[in-house]
Amino acid sequence: MTSQPFLSSTPVRTIALMLAIASPSPASAGGEVNIYSYREPKLMEPLLKQFTDKTGVKANMIFASSGLIERMTAEGRNSPADVILTNESGLLFQAASAGVTQPITSPALEKAIPAALRDPSGHWFGLTKRARVAYVSKDRVKQPALTYEELADPKWKGKICIRSGQHTYNISLIASMIAHLGEDKAEVWLSGVKANLARKPAGGDREAVRDVAAGQCDIAIGNTYYMAAMQANPEQKAWADSVRIVFPGNETRGTHVNISGVAVAANAPNKANAVALLEFLASPQAQTLYANANGEYPVVEGVAVSDTINSWGTPKPDTLPLAEIGKLRKKASELVDKVRFDQGPNS
Repeated sequence: MTSQPFLSSTPVRTIALMLAIASPSPASAGGEVNIYSYREPKLMEPLLKQFTDKTGVKANMIFASSGLIERMTAEGRNSPADVILTNESGLLFQAASAGVTQPITSPALEKAIPAALRDPSGHWFGLTKRARVAYVSKDRVKQPALTYEELADPKWKGKICIRSGQHTYNISLIASMIAHLGEDKAEVWLSGVKANLARKPAGGDREAVRDVAAGQCDIAIGNTYYMAAMQANPEQKAWADSVRIVFPGNETRGTHVNISGVAVAANAPNKANAVALLEFLASPQAQTLYANANGEYPVVEGVAVSDTINSWGTPKPDTLPLAEIGKLRKKASELVDKVRFDQGPNS
């Protein structure tokens, strides 16, 4: 396979956008870092500009909503990628499993990022957190707290809306339930949740909240950052205003937390700059900008969140390491099919 320039032409179906963020000097001595990103340019631009301003390292970014791991696999040793940025943990597990990441040792990252939110072998690191929560109707649900286990309680029959059980966000939650309950009890639990659904799993997290606002259900399962997205959208603000966030398990073992994250590419031609970028993204300055821009929580302790995020309440994260949850994702997917979750409550 012949090596190709980093900013070569690529299939439209795979690469949605190419973006180069230049350093202050065209001939910067800082070199460059090449980023394959599942995170959108509008979120990354301010961060990468700050990184370039601070280090003189030119940041080149390719964005795609899918296919980047497959592209890196196809490129093999000729891949120009130094860093892969993901918008959720499932892609981090997939990248590591595909052999397109490499372990790194960084005292700065190990100090900044909690052990539960990074790979024990150093293949990937969390950058922002989001909680998988219950959006409950302000009018119809007076209960101040609940657990994930309670979602299977028959008192919620016909009251829950959710997206596909096979979606990566739900697979992660179900995998965490397997870890806590064991596979047999998790199956009983998932069957109970299915029996309590108001409709077949469909749409996204925001559509589930929409259906709470419309009275079709009383509880929607979703990620916290969708509240910020709905509040900022005039057409969806009424959905957000109709619900409040409850952090399941906040008073017991904690709420299930997922991450966006980052890894150094297996064949990174600019490894030192890649590590420098990761360490920058874990700095308080970058953490504040990165998390607040997307309505997420910083992974670094002590970094302040915006007033909007703070207004939702404070989640107590489940301390189960994400690496352990990742090992159970396949079982979680199989369980979704076994109980025919996506066929809905009457199947």
